[in-house]
Amino acid sequence: MDVKISPSILNCDFGHLADELEKISNADFVHVDIMDNHFVPNLALGLPIFEAAAQATTVPLDAHLMIENPDRWAPAYAEAGAASVTFHAEACQAPLRLARELRAQGARAGLALKPASPIEPYLDILNEFDMILIMTVEPGFGGQSFIETMMPKVTRTRRAIEAAGLDVWIQVDGGISRSTIEQAAAAGANNFVAGSAVFRAEDAYAEVEKLRELAAGACQHASI
Repeated sequence: MDVKISPSILNCDFGHLADELEKISNADFVHVDIMDNHFVPNLALGLPIFEAAAQATTVPLDAHLMIENPDRWAPAYAEAGAASVTFHAEACQAPLRLARELRAQGARAGLALKPASPIEPYLDILNEFDMILIMTVEPGFGGQSFIETMMPKVTRTRRAIEAAGLDVWIQVDGGISRSTIEQAAAAGANNFVAGSAVFRAEDAYAEVEKLRELAAGACQHASI
């Protein structure tokens, strides 16, 4: 599996957004968290900030929509240049229709699951998505502790993807750092969102490289 490191800018200095994005120019994606203070108890970013980020970096943008009614709002992020748009299963009315609409616009379609949401209802339609995001914290705030008990869900998802012969990424988001990324990679994840671990590091660029190295090593030795 190819490892992808996707630093979350939720923890960056928005007063110097372009400079912060330059620090992670070696990342595979820039993860942009969109929150509406309804689906999650926090309000963060939005389309104008997303568009500003798109103009400030050449790294592909990964939009994570923690919002109600993504059926209505998600396509605007694809139109704004998102390489990947992920919406929550718990908030979406018609996930297949939305995934197909995003793909038709040229974006990868991702389906996100909160910690308490099972993957099983979606196993028969995995081919409709390019990525499954398994939250390893409760969505809404950065800096939370990694929920280790999500690893069996990651493994079940990876096994289902492999059994179906699909090329679907598994992303994990929440509490990802040097101390947790190998565990997540060994469980079957290959796309890693790290916020605090990257932007609070002395050298964000070097931290991205270190996380990639650790994840790649764990992926090579994973036995799913």
